[in-house]
Amino acid sequence: MTDAQLALEEKRDQLIEAMLPHVPFDGWTRAALYMGAEDINLTRKDADRILPGGPVDLILQFYHLNTVKMNQELATLDLPSMKIRERIATAVKTRILLNKDQKDAVRKAMSVMAMPQNAIHSTKAMFNAVDAMWYAAGDNATDWNYYSKRGLLSGVYSSTLLYWLDDKSDDNQATWEFLDRRIGDVMKIPQLKAKATGFLNKLSGLPKLRRSAINRMKVKA
Repeated sequence: MTDAQLALEEKRDQLIEAMLPHVPFDGWTRAALYMGAEDINLTRKDADRILPGGPVDLILQFYHLNTVKMNQELATLDLPSMKIRERIATAVKTRILLNKDQKDAVRKAMSVMAMPQNAIHSTKAMFNAVDAMWYAAGDNATDWNYYSKRGLLSGVYSSTLLYWLDDKSDDNQATWEFLDRRIGDVMKIPQLKAKATGFLNKLSGLPKLRRSAINRMKVKA
């Protein structure tokens, strides 16, 4: 990015931060944006220049800001010393807690992005979020595992986020226990695949006659 682009991106993030307190009352609208702009001494014209577009554009900028802030926080931690499971859990927790005082804004953003016409934007935003988490965790996969890991983490992150929105436990303890269970379920998948592969390998080594018998049994069944 050029210096001008970086400066514009910084102004966009500042404006999103300023509008967040107004989102619970006015939603992800130009009205909330203008009030946020006024709070930091910007005119409506400034706001329109810095952040043009509708609710989806504003929400995508909000998600982008979350990614930037998450990366900054994770960079201060000693992730390499953690097991991969801990790294992923830490990334999810870090991203969620960025908005610990903005649950209503997050809830409204999810409602907008859940609309059918916003499916493509929602999917891309989720992929970008979990991709950043895996990258911070040190994942360098380039084969099909690259997509499978991100697909699995999308399920973990989205379900944990929904759980957190209604969590009233002390220090979000119930949410973190839920997250731990979800990650545990995902961690079992490679083990199950390995067992299935081992079973199929053994099956392929059976005599041809026996395999034929097994096939006939399958047909009868």
